[in-house]
Amino acid sequence: MDADGHAHTTFSDGAALDDMVAAAEAAGLDALGLTDHCIVTEDPFGRRERYDLVETYADRRAVIDEARTATDLRLYDAAEVSYVEGDEDRLAAFLDRAEFAYTIGSVHFAGPYDYTSVSQYADLDGADRRAAVERYYDAVVSLVESALFDVLGHLDLPERMGALRRYTTREDYERVAAALADSRTVPELNAGRVHRSLGRVHPDPAVLDVFREAGVEFVLGTDSHAPAELRKRVPALRDAVRDAGLDPVPIAALAD
Repeated sequence: MDADGHAHTTFSDGAALDDMVAAAEAAGLDALGLTDHCIVTEDPFGRRERYDLVETYADRRAVIDEARTATDLRLYDAAEVSYVEGDEDRLAAFLDRAEFAYTIGSVHFAGPYDYTSVSQYADLDGADRRAAVERYYDAVVSLVESALFDVLGHLDLPERMGALRRYTTREDYERVAAALADSRTVPELNAGRVHRSLGRVHPDPAVLDVFREAGVEFVLGTDSHAPAELRKRVPALRDAVRDAGLDPVPIAALAD
């Protein structure tokens, strides 16, 4: 692993950009993708109000350009963009204007469901939890089919929450793999919860055979929001790649 394709700074919910760059250097990386949250569509969960890269991406670009003068790392001016079904035209127009080096498309919310907060699922029964998870994968397949994004972020996000964990089925992974097999979008092996309650990468290593059988490859991202996370997650991601026998797609292949 020579590049981390997924890291956040204070331009969304992460740490100072210079500190993230220093952590990537300490981890022995050659490149770092700066992928702050970018939410184009208003949503009922207040995420658009919290993340304003839509307005500040040019300011961040100037900061990245300055940081390049002080490091040997290759820094990618990228973004993690929340996908919303039905808003593809507005998303496409913004992405054309912003001209990021590459984009990660992620489903963080769909319909009435917010997949970043556990509160709405705690009192649901099993059938309703399964319905929420199934709605998530409907949106993920639509994201892939939209062809808007270079990377599919944390493709089994509901697994991060105890209330929704294990409601994802093998058939859900098969649906996503089939969509990816016919798409330019590449999924990421994501280490965002490897040292927290999930204790593993996304997607579940136990189902990587589903993606192999479909001819789907992966890029690598730590999904770090702090320097200490990046320094710890890079070795864990390297171990996961070795254990799974993966040959990841280089970030440079997406950006060039």
